[in-house]
Amino acid sequence: MSIVINAVILLAILGFSAGAFLAFAEKKFEVKEDVRVIFAENLLPGINCGACGYPGCSGFAKGFVNGDVKADGCLPGKRQGFQKN
Repeated sequence: MSIVINAVILLAILGFSAGAFLAFAEKKFEVKEDVRVIFAENLLPGINCGACGYPGCSGFAKGFVNGDVKADGCLPGKRQGFQKN
């Protein structure tokens, strides 16, 4: 009976330490994403066609936020009226 109790205690300690380590690693290696890129990507049609020369709408949104591409570079977006001022 004491073997079972020792095993349960050992697994509880290992589970708690693994959880604490994962919580620490999550905060240490957190990837911060630019909110402007997320906002710009939500304005795009989401087709991910690559007609703009970027790998999908997320790549185009990053290029737009960095100033590498103009807003009228999204061809499906122009057809759907997304880029009109």
